[in-house]
Amino acid sequence: MPQSPHDRAAEYHNKAAHAHQAAATAHGKGDHLTAHELSKQAHEYSTKAFEHSKQASANFKASKE
Repeated sequence: MPQSPHDRAAEYHNKAAHAHQAAATAHGKGDHLTAHELSKQAHEYSTKAFEHSKQASANFKASKE
C-alpha cells in the first residue's frame, strides 16, 4: 500500500531528527567532516519532509472543496 504524503513527511522528519542527532554526536567527538555530512543529509531530509507536508496540505484542502 503506498504511503500518504503525511506518512512520508513524518518519515522524513524522523530521518532528519536522527541525522541531526548523529551529527551532534560526531561533532562532540571532534569528527567535524562526518558531522558536516550528516548535517547536510539532515537538511535534505527536512526539505523532503517539507515538500511532502505541502502535498498533504494541498490534498487536505482539495478534499474540503
